[in-house]
Amino acid sequence: MPDAPILNGDKGYDSDAIRRQVEERGAMPNIPPKSNRLWKNCFSPFLYRDRNAFERMFGRLKDFRRIATRYDRLAGNYLAAVCLAATVCYWL
Repeated sequence: MPDAPILNGDKGYDSDAIRRQVEERGAMPNIPPKSNRLWKNCFSPFLYRDRNAFERMFGRLKDFRRIATRYDRLAGNYLAAVCLAATVCYWL
């Protein structure tokens, strides 16, 4: 995990082990609590809004079949395909 002050995650990552691991690395976990959790952790909906932009970006990239199924064997070729798809998505 790269150095970041805040880590945004969705409800699927709401576990004590993941929260502890994030805090050990010096970041603050901003994960909404699951509905069945007895103790509700600190959560900021204002900071969580930024996560939506990343979700939409990955959703647009996954519209390209080559990116979603990862046909390329080499990481360099896959990165080039992702860059090309990102250019097509956001430039056109």
